Amino acid sequence: MYKVFINDKPIILTDSLQNQNELPFFIYKDVVLDEVIHKLEVNLLKGAYLYALDIEKSWKDFRTHFKVVVAGGGLVLNAKKEVLFIFRGGKWDLPKGRIEKGESIEETAVREVEEECGISNLELDQFLLKTHHVFYQGKVRKLKETYWYLMHSTKEQQLTPQEEEGITIAEFRGKAKIAAALENSYANIQLVIDHLED
Repeated sequence: MYKVFINDKPIILTDSLQNQNELPFFIYKDVVLDEVIHKLEVNLLKGAYLYALDIEKSWKDFRTHFKVVVAGGGLVLNAKKEVLFIFRGGKWDLPKGRIEKGESIEETAVREVEEECGISNLELDQFLLKTHHVFYQGKVRKLKETYWYLMHSTKEQQLTPQEEEGITIAEFRGKAKIAAALENSYANIQLVIDHLED
């Protein structure tokens, strides 16, 4: 299954016929994908299931409708098990950014967290998941594919938000503040936070 968010509304590409909620169901090979995307963008749909017999082949085709941007990011925990959040564009987010030429995705994830939060000495733990969302840059529709990694910050340090990237706050947040942040965040960030172990 692949889940792609458009304005925080999901397109779920699946090979299962079990429609588990109120979202409409379409056959991938029969659907006009641009129409479904447009309906999500203008709030005519709350989401959509796209059923595919060959999910990997359909996913490959789905990606051809976008310019794909690969990014890496971190779910960073400190010694108190608090999570590192950033505040940018009026929303709470997790630090992430685009891969640069010659980098591994792990190197990208660590570099972006360090740059966006002014943090150092991160310990890379493990890969968690990939998330996908659609955004526009000018008139170009892009699919951001973000690889998320669990990281640890073992020493207390002063955080410095990367203001030139529009980040105004970088801070570690405990459970109550995480819940508050998620009320003003993105659907993909909830998916990442769901990987926190209790």
